[in-house]
Amino acid sequence: MRPHDSKGSGRRQGRGPRRPSNSRNESRTPQPPPAKKTFWQKLVAFFKPAPASANGSRRPADAPARGESRTSRKPESVEVTSSKLYIGNLSYDATENDLLELFNGVGLVKNAEVVTHKYNEKSKGFGFVTMTTIDEAKRAVVELHDKEFMGRKLVVSGAKTGEREPNYRG
Repeated sequence: MRPHDSKGSGRRQGRGPRRPSNSRNESRTPQPPPAKKTFWQKLVAFFKPAPASANGSRRPADAPARGESRTSRKPESVEVTSSKLYIGNLSYDATENDLLELFNGVGLVKNAEVVTHKYNEKSKGFGFVTMTTIDEAKRAVVELHDKEFMGRKLVVSGAKTGEREPNYRG
């Protein structure tokens, strides 16, 4: 048996990473591995405010600055092609009976519906009214669009149809 000596035995003695022995690599200074963050450091970093953007603010680029108001988006005007109407900007307190009464002043109403949340049944602020004829629907748009109802100006326009354009993916 050979006496134990660290050189020439063919076995590695340490548990650390193997270092290359060529002279090119020895001239570089070894970089220490990045220090691992403790649980508390990670927790504090999570709750720190987001870093500022290039212009110095922490708000998204498309959000209005403090003091500026958002530009209100005009609702899309849809041409009346059927007897079904979209009613937007409804008061959250408006019921289907309120819509029936309002639109019966213009013509005969087949159906009135206020769209509600699935779980809590609260109004989403819009609904649909179906008139008996297209002419009555057009008259309802002319007379009731931008009229105040329960403290809000109504948006009345033709309802979009459920038909979609086919997807052409070449």
